[in-house]
Amino acid sequence: MQSIEDFIKILELKRYSKNTINSYHSHLRLAKLHFEGKKMKDISDRELFEFIYHLVNVKKISSSYQRQIVGALKLFYKEIYGRTIPFEYLKVQRREQKLPVVLSKEEVQRIIDRIDNLKHKAIIALLYGSGLRIGELLALRKNNIDSDRMLIHVKGAKGKKDRYTILSHKVLDILRAYYLQFKPNDYLFEGQKGGKYSSESAGQVFKRSLKKAKINKRATLHTLRHSFATHLVEDGVSIAHIQKLLGHSNIKTTLIYTHIAQDALYKIKSPLDN
Repeated sequence: MQSIEDFIKILELKRYSKNTINSYHSHLRLAKLHFEGKKMKDISDRELFEFIYHLVNVKKISSSYQRQIVGALKLFYKEIYGRTIPFEYLKVQRREQKLPVVLSKEEVQRIIDRIDNLKHKAIIALLYGSGLRIGELLALRKNNIDSDRMLIHVKGAKGKKDRYTILSHKVLDILRAYYLQFKPNDYLFEGQKGGKYSSESAGQVFKRSLKKAKINKRATLHTLRHSFATHLVEDGVSIAHIQKLLGHSNIKTTLIYTHIAQDALYKIKSPLDN
């Protein structure tokens, strides 16, 4: 495992995000387990191909997971052994264009209304009201909230980029009530023993609130971000502005929300009705 640990140290030195490092570590440990103790440097290109083939055709992994594990293995062999693996033919050539799950405005409001705990209510309302990723929200400190300009300063987000996103007046009211009750010391949302609130706990809160609101969609915390973007499109906000609020480096990523928005689609009548 030493070569894998050395690789992780390289990623840390190159300032890869914690999520990326954890993901790559997991993929490499899976490969190591598959080859039953065989040294990573002794695994041939053909064996690596068979490993990926096994994951795709037996384990039925998704195309996104396939891209991740191929990328992890390719970078690992390049950094540790200076070896170029001909992985080009293993890459997914076309991305599956699956549209994300989106909640309606009414469903979001029902979810928030079903939450009694002020900390939990503030987390869910802020995720939706500002379009934040859960990692971005949990990294927020008190001074990242600019109530004068009604903006949130998101620091070191995906791609190590800072950005500003909007702050809802309704969310600000919830945050103020939450702050008076919980009095966080450092991070805006903290666990019972201090430090960052956990994403697992936030996920459980959301899962329970979905059940209370009697919503059966396969929604996650990230669904709130998708819903934020989709509702902005429906409200006539430009894609360029939404891209900035979400922190997307490529506008093509943001354009997916135009396929979900109901701006004019719900007004179109079926020819059968005419």
